[in-house]
Amino acid sequence: MAEISVMALYDQIIENHGEFLESLRHRFLDDDRKAALQRFESLGFPTKKDEEYKYTNLKEITEKGYNFFPKESHNITKEQLEELHLGEENFDWITFVNGKLRKELSKVSIENVEFLSFNYALNDDKHKDIFDKYFNTIASDKSAFTNLNQAYCKYGFFLKVPKNVVIEKPIHVFYISQNQEENTFYNTRNLLIVDEGAKVEIIESHHNFDSTYVLTNSVTEIFTYPNAKADWHKVQNDNDTSYLIDSTFAKQEKDSLTTVNTFSFGGKLVRNNLDFIQNGSNINSFMNGITIIGKDQLVDHHTAVHHNQPNCESYQNYKGIFSGNSHGVFNGKVFVDKLAQKTNAYQQNNNVLLSEGSKIDTKPQLEIFADDVKCSHGCTVGQLNEDAMFYLRARGISKKEAQALLLYAFANDAMQNIDIEPLKEKISKLLAEKLEVDIEF
Repeated sequence: MAEISVMALYDQIIENHGEFLESLRHRFLDDDRKAALQRFESLGFPTKKDEEYKYTNLKEITEKGYNFFPKESHNITKEQLEELHLGEENFDWITFVNGKLRKELSKVSIENVEFLSFNYALNDDKHKDIFDKYFNTIASDKSAFTNLNQAYCKYGFFLKVPKNVVIEKPIHVFYISQNQEENTFYNTRNLLIVDEGAKVEIIESHHNFDSTYVLTNSVTEIFTYPNAKADWHKVQNDNDTSYLIDSTFAKQEKDSLTTVNTFSFGGKLVRNNLDFIQNGSNINSFMNGITIIGKDQLVDHHTAVHHNQPNCESYQNYKGIFSGNSHGVFNGKVFVDKLAQKTNAYQQNNNVLLSEGSKIDTKPQLEIFADDVKCSHGCTVGQLNEDAMFYLRARGISKKEAQALLLYAFANDAMQNIDIEPLKEKISKLLAEKLEVDIEF
């Protein structure tokens, strides 16, 4: 199929593009898809005139042509997949290639849970009530990208962890694009439900094996129930012909803990939208990020935490290292409702610029309507500490190695709450590779 301009998407669908409608026909989503397309038409893609995108120009991705129907055929080998692994012999992993779940490249040993590919779940009548209850209930319909995802979503997974079930093995989810002759557009959708007292850890990574461009528009909804724990780790280390718009929404009930860690090293343009909704008391929410980019890459982190009930805590710690002509953006918001007394909210964004062409736009924000709270935010932008550099150089360490060691130490504390050792080691190695320093593990 010939490429379709993203900007002409709505017109194509309204003209009753039969192949598209048939490929996405799901009995209980048809009307929702049409409504989402109508909202997309009224919103249009955001431009730099929109406050939320004033620092991020999307013209590079929205003016390209894309194929919305990726070729399913591939020749990914297990050896190629092994190179993407973290050395996690005891993990489970789920592999999607060109949008389709590939069982032969996956290893799923988890029991007593409901796990389905998203497309299969949409066609399974017994899951209709679950989707009616959860699907798109916390994902914002005010964004062109989330509406576009709702209209197009087909690829991804659904996982429901029942009450008091602890999944001991982390689950690594791979999204791979390969053997595509045209620029390709994926709309991935994930739905994670962690019931009372349950526990699960997810690792998500995207990989483009082609020289053609890939645009991934991903939406994830996470529901964490009382005394449950959900950790979601995003490893973003794709090639220079990859674009990623990632929108993750997490809703927590009382006494729960949810963590989203985002490690951004690769990809031409990456936008991470992260929205936490605290819907009970004694909730803990953790958001950590490490960004190391160069050349003309752009990584944009937009976070929001909604403190709606008392005695809750949230922590945001984002570190950025920028070289070449790269551009970083951090916009973090904390909202504290008048009912949310005894809130403890911490937000910090620290950045190092290594070249004259690199830049960072950072804007931490607090909006507080309660009076008995502990809330702090801050940001720093600068170069490396000259005294520390002198200390290392005086001990015979080269300038390049001294710089790399200081940058490694600077970024390292943003991953201290990772309790998956292979993942922590992988991120440490990626840090060392990006900084070109030898670190022993």
